[in-house]
Amino acid sequence: MHFHDDSLFPENQEKLVIQAAPYAPEWLPGDADDIPLTMDEHVQVAVDCHNAGATVLHIHVRELDGKGSKRMSMFNELLGRLREAVPDMVLQIGGSISFAPEGEGGDAKWLAYDTRHLLAELTPAPDQVTIAINTSQMNIVEIMTDEDLEGTSIAKPDYYRAYRDMVVEAGPEFYLEHLKRLRANGIQPHFQLAHLAQLETVERLIRAGVHTGPLVLNYVAIGGGFAGRHPADLVEFIRRVPDGAVLTIESSMRAVAPMNAVAIALGQHVRVGNEDNLWRAKGERMSSVEQVEQMVKISEALGRDIATGADANRIYKIGEYYTDADETIARLGMVPNRRPGQRGFMLRDVQA
Repeated sequence: MHFHDDSLFPENQEKLVIQAAPYAPEWLPGDADDIPLTMDEHVQVAVDCHNAGATVLHIHVRELDGKGSKRMSMFNELLGRLREAVPDMVLQIGGSISFAPEGEGGDAKWLAYDTRHLLAELTPAPDQVTIAINTSQMNIVEIMTDEDLEGTSIAKPDYYRAYRDMVVEAGPEFYLEHLKRLRANGIQPHFQLAHLAQLETVERLIRAGVHTGPLVLNYVAIGGGFAGRHPADLVEFIRRVPDGAVLTIESSMRAVAPMNAVAIALGQHVRVGNEDNLWRAKGERMSSVEQVEQMVKISEALGRDIATGADANRIYKIGEYYTDADETIARLGMVPNRRPGQRGFMLRDVQA
């Protein structure tokens, strides 16, 4: 992304889209006071986050026994109720479904490709499904502290090891088929990217005409094979993202607020919620709704407007698709592909 002299003026920045992730798939009930269990609680937390200022909802579903649900019928039921309860929110299904271990001592595995592909068949269809690109270590506890985990289920040695050793399975066999199925069902992929190498893979998919639509993505700074918290890495990732893309910053625990404050100042978007963070300050709990409210306050203090649901749908370009690689490249503000025999660096096409 390019920054002009006036790019930091809040009146020139796009309205802030706040993405809420209040369903906490890696935690168990009791790890936080606001983890929803019943279907009514799932719906109510969405309403509460929306009322606080969130306009994108990152969705997981929990069974009554507290474990993450793998039943598509549960997702269908929740989506149907959310369409009525928060009709203008962008509904985003978490593509990992449930990555929690089945019990103490079990592995924290992402589900098989066939199960994850079923997210493209949900009814009613979500607006988005998140998608990982390239298989990667996902050691979510690497940069968490003992204080972060104190009193939670992940502090138990067996659960800790399960999350320490977790791997995201997302090779070409998965993502090529998944992108095809999402497109066929009118669902926008929301790319969850760990680092620049994955962003480069997505750019190659665009240049090859595999992905022909808006580029909406998260920079996931959770460590353990994903990006860390170094601000230089964050700024470089922002710099490398195409001008026409939509970028949300995602991090973990008490780094969420400072990382998001940088994102807000730089005109990017933010994600909060108990899936990512449980704490306001060391030893002080913070609910998903309170985290949304905190982002609203930071943004308002900087003079940046908060997006409405209609704004979020416009900014994310929900329902928009392009005809081919050339149109996608042009709409994203990328330089065109090299033509046969063309030398030198590429320039954006201009009218003669």
